[in-house]
Amino acid sequence: MITAVDTSVLLDVFLPDEHHGPHSKKWLRDAYDQGAILVCDIVYAELVPAFGNRATLEEALQEISATISPIDTAIAYEAGLRWLRYRQAGGPRERIISDFLIGAHAYATADTFLTRDRGFYTTYFPELKKH
Repeated sequence: MITAVDTSVLLDVFLPDEHHGPHSKKWLRDAYDQGAILVCDIVYAELVPAFGNRATLEEALQEISATISPIDTAIAYEAGLRWLRYRQAGGPRERIISDFLIGAHAYATADTFLTRDRGFYTTYFPELKKH
C-alpha cells in the first residue's frame, strides 16, 4: 500500500509535537509497515523552514523511508479544478492552491493519505482514503 503524507503529520514527528506527535508517529510507523511512504514536492517545500539545511531534511525523510514524488501537469490540473470549485462555491481565502496540490497528488498517486486536516480533505477530496 502506498501512503501519501501531509506536512502536519511530518512536522508532528520531526519537531516533535507533544500533543499530536505520538499519534502521527504511530500513523507513520503503520504506513511504513504496510508499504511505501510518499511525500510530494509541495510537502517537501513546506518542510524546508523546519530544518537548518537540505542535508538535515533529506536525512529526516530518509529515516522514515519517504520517497519524494513530483507533481505533474495532470495532478496540477486536477488541483486547479478543485481549487476553482472551492472559490466558486464561496470558499474563504483560508485555503491556498498548495492544499489542493497536496490533495490531488495523494489522490493520483497513493492508496491512502495521512493528514490531521481531515475535514478539508474529506470535503474537497472525498475519494481519498484518509488514515
